[in-house]
Formats: sequence, structure tokens, C-alpha cells
Amino acid sequence: MPALLDRLREPGLAGVALDGPARFAAHRRVLERKPMLRDVFDECRRAMRRLAQAHLAAEGRSVEIGAGVAPMRDSYPEVLATDVVHASHLDLVADAQAMPFRDASLRVVYAQNAFHHLPRPERFFRELARVLVPGGGAVLLEPAHGPLAAWLYPRLFASEGYDKRSESWETPQSGPMSGANQALAYVVFVRDRERFQRAHPELEIVAIEPMPNGLRYLLSGGLNFRQLWPDAAGGMLRALEHLLAPASLALHQIVVLRRRTAA
Repeated sequence: MPALLDRLREPGLAGVALDGPARFAAHRRVLERKPMLRDVFDECRRAMRRLAQAHLAAEGRSVEIGAGVAPMRDSYPEVLATDVVHASHLDLVADAQAMPFRDASLRVVYAQNAFHHLPRPERFFRELARVLVPGGGAVLLEPAHGPLAAWLYPRLFASEGYDKRSESWETPQSGPMSGANQALAYVVFVRDRERFQRAHPELEIVAIEPMPNGLRYLLSGGLNFRQLWPDAAGGMLRALEHLLAPASLALHQIVVLRRRTAA
């Protein structure tokens, strides 16, 4: 498997430091030439926006943390794009565990594949309770935890783990993208749900929804691997995804947290 993955890696990423700012430019070039992957990201952003509108009835600004190379702002210009690493296409450098926003000033905090990179998620939850207005919340796109995801993710990324049995929510980190537990959303919001609610009673889990576009994500190669399916035949994959809709085949899921309006 490692030898096969080495042959499938995106050649345009050779020599690019995973934790440096050059990663943004390299990944943006990959995204520009992968229409199928752009469609997957756009579907994820639309689903996140839909869930925010359905569950978060409040007023305030919308912010994305860990916005990376495909920020919410690409679809929704009003969403402030932030990341812990500087990039010219983003609005602000910000740490999700110490956000530079006033108390009770934000309606939505979005995050796409960023939550599992936080070395101390408890700090993030405390920040959410501080910066969110009552009724506002966080919408987190994260790796799923079904059979396909649990088999695939540990084999794809050498820099990130996938440990559903981890006793700790914290993960040692050597850089913004190095050192993570891709199963963190499962650990915190599913396995340890009661522990989360006891520790953070001001926040509630109001939705966990699987994304049905896992086949296209996988065969597009994502940002790090070569594409294995032609863009022209993407509609065939979309139809197959519709037939194979069970959550057990999902590779991503969306978790919605809401700040309670009363204690």
C-alpha cells in the first residue's frame, strides 16, 4: 500500500513543505485543474451553509477558521476567511484556540477539515462559548467514521493519524498540518458525546450529517493524489453515490454545534 500511494501522489506537491505557506499555492494549482474536486468542495460548502441556516437562528458575522485553499468565501463572499498560516487569498491570520473576536459577536464559525488539527480542542470549545451569540454555532466538516472511512484514512496520510480508540482528545502537533487525529470528530461528538455535554453545557450537538460525495472525492485524488476518474464521467459517479447513499460509505460528515440560548 505505501508503494502504491507513493506512485499516486500529486507530482506538483513534490518538495513542498506540508506546514509552510507554499502548500497553499501548490494546492490551489491542483484544485484549479480538478473540476470534479471543485464540485465536491462546492457541495460541501453548500451543505454547511444549509445546515447553518436550518439550525442557527441568530445575528452576527460568519467566520471560517482553517480556511485553507477552498474557503467558504469562494461560495459565500461574506464569510471571513482565516487560517493559522498566512496566505494572500485569506483575510486574517487567526488561531481557533484564541480567536481575535469580541465576546458574543459571531453567528457562525465554519471549519473544513480543520477541527481535527487542533491540538487542544477544549480551548476551541471555550472560545466558541465566548465568541458565539446565543443561538449561533459552529459547522464542522470532518472525516467520517463509518467502515470505509475507518479503513481508508489510516492508510492515506502519513502525517495524520486516525485513532477511534484514543483516550485523549488532544493530539501532539509538530506543525499546522502535521500531527492530528482524523477520527477526532467521532471521538468527541459520538463516542464521548456525554462527556462533551458535561464539560461544555453551553454548547449542544444539534446535527451530524454524512456527505454523500465520497466516491468523487476519492477518485478525484483530493488535493494530494492523482485523479483516477475522468471529469467527463463525473455524473456516473454522482448517480452511483445516490444509489450507495448509506452513511457507512461516507468519507466526510458535518457536525453542527449550537450555543444554547439559556443556561
